[in-house]
Amino acid sequence: MKKIILFVLINLLFTASAQGLSWAYPFVVWDGNVYEVTDEEVSENDIEKEIGQVKTIPNDMTGDYYGNASNAFPKGTKYYKINNSKTDLTIAVEVKKNHWNKAIYSHDAPFHWMNLLVKVLPFLGVGLVVFLLFVFLAKLKKKVTFKANI
Repeated sequence: MKKIILFVLINLLFTASAQGLSWAYPFVVWDGNVYEVTDEEVSENDIEKEIGQVKTIPNDMTGDYYGNASNAFPKGTKYYKINNSKTDLTIAVEVKKNHWNKAIYSHDAPFHWMNLLVKVLPFLGVGLVVFLLFVFLAKLKKKVTFKANI
């Protein structure tokens, strides 16, 4: 009997459990803002221009996300500006081809270190190229000056 109880306890201790996050509402993240996607449809006449798209999906276990993310729509889902509406209040999300739903600003997206990396990396890349170009031109000038002195 003691062996059975010990066996059950060990199984309970080491049994892997599957769990996932349950989201309160479908959302999209654009430009550091979280928008709750509603069932309210937006007509094609009210769609102005594309402003972005889903690029990342939140982690199902931790709920962490960064950049333009969504918990309900796949990567590539496009966001649009709505005529006569500020994007810091509402945007349109293409829920299926030529069908858009209104998304209403909910809150600012939480900080994630990848947001910083994604925003800073292009500037670091340009800075590195400019620095390497400067070093190359300085060496080239030194070489030309040295040959002119000979």
